[in-house]
Amino acid sequence: MSLKKKLGLGIISAALGISLVGGGTFAYFNDVETSNNTFAAGTLDLTVEPSVIFNVDNLKPGDYMKRYFELQNTGSLDIARVLLDTSYEVIDAKGDNGSEDMGEHFLVHFIRNLGHPEHWLDDDSYTVVSSKTIKELSEMTVEELAVELEDYFFWERKVDGIPAGESDYLVVMIEFVDNGEDQNIFQGDTLQLEWKFTAEQEEGERR
Repeated sequence: MSLKKKLGLGIISAALGISLVGGGTFAYFNDVETSNNTFAAGTLDLTVEPSVIFNVDNLKPGDYMKRYFELQNTGSLDIARVLLDTSYEVIDAKGDNGSEDMGEHFLVHFIRNLGHPEHWLDDDSYTVVSSKTIKELSEMTVEELAVELEDYFFWERKVDGIPAGESDYLVVMIEFVDNGEDQNIFQGDTLQLEWKFTAEQEEGERR
């Protein structure tokens, strides 16, 4: 090998050596930052007061009862809407109801009062938003009833839903309908009504 070729290889080797040394020096320049992130879910909590508002005995056709629920948003998230699901059971004391359903003889009037809630029970200035028999309500889906009542649950509210920490009201009047016919088969019978309230959250948003 000529001296010229040997020198050329030496230059290449030296260049590689410098490259390795230079590469090692970059390891001494370092900067580390840590980002600690927390994702905490809010709570959706609907409280209904009182939990039992109709507990009436000794009823006769033509009787009616007006009551109201206070729907309290006790969670940390706003409630967009409240859905109502109805189920019931008839206890036929004498076993003589046959094809007659007591649920068809109780009419639920969803009403909107104009005054303050504390005066509602004695206040006759109200508007009937919708009237359905208990049987009809039990056969409706929660979405169908939501369309029927629209924004009924939000009493005199300027915005939709129930904001966290606030309340709204459900006012109803239930009537044992006097149909002008013989209703003796219902004497001594009991209708047990269950209402299930479901609160839904607001839509997700950019945060």
